[in-house]
Amino acid sequence: MTRRLLAEFLGAGLLVAVVVGSGTAAQRLSPDDTGLQLLQNSTATVLGLAVLILLFGPVSGAHFNPVVSVADWWLGRGSGTGLSGGAAGAYVVAQCAGGIGGALLANAMFSVDGGLATTERTGTGLLLGEVVATAGLVLLIFALVRTGRAALAAPAVGAYIGAAYWFTSSTSFANPAVTVGRIFSDTFAGIAPSSAPAFVAAQLVGAAVGVVLVLALYPAPARVRL
Repeated sequence: MTRRLLAEFLGAGLLVAVVVGSGTAAQRLSPDDTGLQLLQNSTATVLGLAVLILLFGPVSGAHFNPVVSVADWWLGRGSGTGLSGGAAGAYVVAQCAGGIGGALLANAMFSVDGGLATTERTGTGLLLGEVVATAGLVLLIFALVRTGRAALAAPAVGAYIGAAYWFTSSTSFANPAVTVGRIFSDTFAGIAPSSAPAFVAAQLVGAAVGVVLVLALYPAPARVRL
């Protein structure tokens, strides 16, 4: 368990470092082109996330995301295939701590002054975007797991998040640990503390929708044939 929690801490932390660091670099390299900044930020995130899943997946399953860990516990309760409740709780703590550490690391690498983010991200459209992004992520991950294709998680999840940067209004945070981490960097990728609770709530709703869809489409793990 110690190794698994370390992997989740490092994975979530490095993911946030990739998101915040690439956002900061993009903002400095392309100060007058927000679209190009988003392209640079999303490209780095796609590549970084895929690498992190390959790196830490064999140790902890590479959740890096509280909603994935909680969904894993919920979906595996009957069969005993998922995380235990205690393990899921420990994963969530490690992921959130890692997310904060990753933001602070990115700030230090780019000499960003300390302080919390001031970028307000509010509105029904943005919250709906988080519901959609998170539901799709949960559905994708557990569709792969329940059909014996978990080995494809790195490219598939990376591709989904990269696409969701563009097709969701919120640019697809889809991760409470990442959301919490991004509070601690007042940069292109930051989110104001006042906006974060609503984002996390939307992500939890999206996770619930994703779990329902998993149960509807893939009710029997290891029995689905392609």
